[in-house]
Amino acid sequence: MSTLAHVFEAEGLATIALGSQRNQIEATAPPRGLWCDFPLGRPLGKPADPAFQHHVLEQAFSLLAATGPVFEVFPESIEDDPSEVLACPLPPRHDPEAHPAVDEARGLRPAYDRAVATFGNRTGAGRVVDADHITDAIEAFIRIAEGVPWKEAGVPGIPARVSQDLRGYYETAAIGLADHVPGAWAGTRWFFDHTEAGKVVLAARSVMRDAGEKHPVWFYMTPGDR
Repeated sequence: MSTLAHVFEAEGLATIALGSQRNQIEATAPPRGLWCDFPLGRPLGKPADPAFQHHVLEQAFSLLAATGPVFEVFPESIEDDPSEVLACPLPPRHDPEAHPAVDEARGLRPAYDRAVATFGNRTGAGRVVDADHITDAIEAFIRIAEGVPWKEAGVPGIPARVSQDLRGYYETAAIGLADHVPGAWAGTRWFFDHTEAGKVVLAARSVMRDAGEKHPVWFYMTPGDR
């Protein structure tokens, strides 16, 4: 993004770059950079806090007055609590004939729709796989976990991107079930540690890794610390 910022600036378009990792924004040196020490994925800091978000934007837009390269630090930091556990009840089994992950995803659809209706589809499914086809993606990953090569398993896109949609579907559903906005990574931890679909993704990833698939194909199906 910093490279693009330099390209746009060369054409006369002023830019502002917000960064969550100081070493990256300093190393890439955008023309106008604001480092916000916030959790990744939350560039404006606090969800559902318009006053705080407007404060961040006000400082960002103030950089437009600079005539040369400028780097500033937002004065307030936000730390993600890695110990936070998302208490999110999963739906009971409905169809004993279906794979537990497929049955689970179907049961979460009302919560997903409720969250989208309230907050919009900002982080849910839809990049590659929409909500109506999430169970198809799960079934493809089940086949991979059972030994079917991923290119023959019917994965509806690059596995990493499909996995992101699946995770987005679950994390959005979790917002519809929880009574608060969870921590930045609490939904991700809940998905991989407590859901059947998370277990399927981890199993498929492990099989692909052990089969010698290229690193990017399987590695980015989960966050790097998995």
